[in-house]
Amino acid sequence: MKLSIERAVLLKALAQAQSVVERRNTIPILANVLIEAEGATVSFRATDLDIEVVDRAPAMVERAGATTVSAVMLHEIVRKLPDGALVVLTADIAAGRLAITAGRSSFSLATLPREDFPVMASSEYATNFGAPAPVLRRLFDKAKFAISTEETRYYLNGVYMHVARGPEGTVLRCVATDGHRLAQIDAPLPEGAAAMPGVIVPRKTVGELRKLLEDDEAQIAVSVSETKVRFATPQVTLTSKVIDGTFPDYSRVIPQGNTRKLEVDAAEFAKAVDRVATVSSERSRAVKLTLEDDRLILSVNAPDSGAAEEELAVAYDADRLEIGFNAKYLLEIAGQVDRENAVFLFNGSGDPTLMREGNDMSATYVVMPMRV
Repeated sequence: MKLSIERAVLLKALAQAQSVVERRNTIPILANVLIEAEGATVSFRATDLDIEVVDRAPAMVERAGATTVSAVMLHEIVRKLPDGALVVLTADIAAGRLAITAGRSSFSLATLPREDFPVMASSEYATNFGAPAPVLRRLFDKAKFAISTEETRYYLNGVYMHVARGPEGTVLRCVATDGHRLAQIDAPLPEGAAAMPGVIVPRKTVGELRKLLEDDEAQIAVSVSETKVRFATPQVTLTSKVIDGTFPDYSRVIPQGNTRKLEVDAAEFAKAVDRVATVSSERSRAVKLTLEDDRLILSVNAPDSGAAEEELAVAYDADRLEIGFNAKYLLEIAGQVDRENAVFLFNGSGDPTLMREGNDMSATYVVMPMRV
């Protein structure tokens, strides 16, 4: 195998591949990227046995062929080469080496046979549809902060993507929760997605998927089966196993009868929470909200470190209410608001609180209070 490729093109293709590779694994081949060159294209394939990414790039292929080499090492070498360099990759299969040359630099890396590289079994996908990158990006970006990190409740360690009934008809919905907060984001149902089985997309896959969704013009081909999900552009294909488990009935925790309405500037609210939380004890980070007559008082009283208080002008005309929250949860939820105003709907000091972005019904957040 021998090919020439521009450094920038090679670096972009390798960046996604090396991030899928698990740094600590007991199977040496899983640290490698499979390089396959044919025609005018070279593809880079990496896997951790749960996720597989294939990145295709244009190249001048002198001799077709394939080999595997350390993904992290190759990425580091290419990253350190000068901008604009033309990189030549030459594989000597018999010697088990890959030569990398660019200008006056040359490197030689050990390779492993391509036959040893595990390729994820192809799956029959029950549902195939296309969705614009910005739509998928919004669905996953706004939901992912609420993914649980608790290993025992493994079925919460991802984003639940499914078809659901929204206020205005059938929608494509992403939901994540860790038991303390919940995010539910809706988008118009793409054509061909109506029969999609609900799947839990793992956290690592959500992180890798983000790189596919950078381009606002991209159309993403989505394929879903009971056990796998695949997201593809003409250059990159990301295939992942889904979490084998049943996502809980999240609709039961979304409060329906919250009538006390607070409207506040989302950016000002986030800054004020951040300021008063500075003195809260690191363990609980509890912030108290006191609401009455268009006033919101944020306060923290930490006996061992100090106290803080800040007042905000808000729209609120219900009964006086005192309620406490984990500052981190409030900051994360406020950080999801793209519009100017955040609307909070309260019931009592011990009940779940609902948050929406202005009058937008397609994003709903729930946060559990804490005692202060």
